[in-house]
Amino acid sequence: MLKIEHLKKHYGNFSLDCSLEVQQGCVTGLVGQNGAGKSTTFKAVLGLVSADGGSVTVLGKDLQNFTPEDREDLGIVLSDSGFSGYLTARDIIPVLKNMYRHFDYQFFLEQIQKFQLPLDKRIKDFSTGMKNKLKVIVAISHNAKLLMLDEPTAGLDVIARDELLEMLREFMEQDEERSILISSHISSDLETLCDDIYMIDNGQVVLHEDTDVLLGSYALLKVNKEQYRKLDKQFIVCSKKESYGYSCLTNQKQYYIENYPAIAIEKGAIDEVITMMIRGQKS
Repeated sequence: MLKIEHLKKHYGNFSLDCSLEVQQGCVTGLVGQNGAGKSTTFKAVLGLVSADGGSVTVLGKDLQNFTPEDREDLGIVLSDSGFSGYLTARDIIPVLKNMYRHFDYQFFLEQIQKFQLPLDKRIKDFSTGMKNKLKVIVAISHNAKLLMLDEPTAGLDVIARDELLEMLREFMEQDEERSILISSHISSDLETLCDDIYMIDNGQVVLHEDTDVLLGSYALLKVNKEQYRKLDKQFIVCSKKESYGYSCLTNQKQYYIENYPAIAIEKGAIDEVITMMIRGQKS
């Protein structure tokens, strides 16, 4: 559905070099801190900023050969864009009808009602959560094959995030050939949604794993200096010095459970994995 190979973009002291792939029928997450390169990747893929190198294939076509009709198969949500605040949800309906041949007017109204968005209130008076819900509803209301969502849950409270993620799950359930690329710095949002996750830091992809593997096989080992000295480090991805000794990230949790029953082993949640991959020393 989407294949990015060494997509490059340079800004001053920041350089992006990103490769990733979104498979048909899958939800792929792109996680990283603010400023890691997530939004730059989205904008370069969409041609909103000129890339300095690399290739992008979307829905089997080179991005340079994409036609206006092809673009109708994409549903886009960008973190720093949206509709004029002086419009209402009702105002944008004729705009969407003219933009998309497959705009589903009835579905759009059903979603607006389901998520309790006002039709006749100016968008500038919407809360952050309401604005984000509206952007996602627009993205899923014209039978898109691929959604590209940049930080759609940013600034939302827990309830609003759950509602938005449920919207995306329903979108995927309706057609098994659809796909989503979603970025977020709130990694817990992606644990239950994504099939696989790419981790980006300072413009570089530092890790790619299936979510089940990430949650099931990764772990943090908390060891003192003596335990660290005796530790078999062949399955240690990176380590970080702590006041008590060392924190070590492994991608083979079961090996250390079976062979080192005396050491403390904690589940490797995505947040902890990100922190270790960015701040830890690679083995």
